[in-house]
Amino acid sequence: MNLSTHFELSEFTTSETADRLGIDNAPPEWAIDRLQNLCVKILEPLRAALGTVLITSGYRCPALNKAVGGSATSSHMEGKAADLHVKGRSLAEVFNWLLAHKELGWDQLIREFEPRGWIHISYDSMRSRGVGLMASRGSNGKVIYRAQDTPIQV
Repeated sequence: MNLSTHFELSEFTTSETADRLGIDNAPPEWAIDRLQNLCVKILEPLRAALGTVLITSGYRCPALNKAVGGSATSSHMEGKAADLHVKGRSLAEVFNWLLAHKELGWDQLIREFEPRGWIHISYDSMRSRGVGLMASRGSNGKVIYRAQDTPIQV
């Protein structure tokens, strides 16, 4: 099923963890509607500007979210978020482009666990906080988030 011109539902639901654990990660219709919004409003403009967007995590049912250690309030469970890479682009380039395009209406943008991490982006039609964050692990292994509302040196 196509969510938009360049994105298919399977890109947002495929999960090795779900397959391994026998978890059915099929989203309900309301989550599919939200994934379509994410694709049309955020991911299609990102693709047009920077190139092929690779989704590493999209929709997660509650069981899958728990299995991967996701936040209990994760936007992934609502069909409002995706973790991604853009082929041939650094995380900093993608982060900077999205940060410079708050008019797209994204809610939360996180550059996670540089250098081998990913970009987390969420879209919520009811709010667009435009919150930019950096995520890293502290010495105790806990995730630390810090505000990042200015471009990153590439």
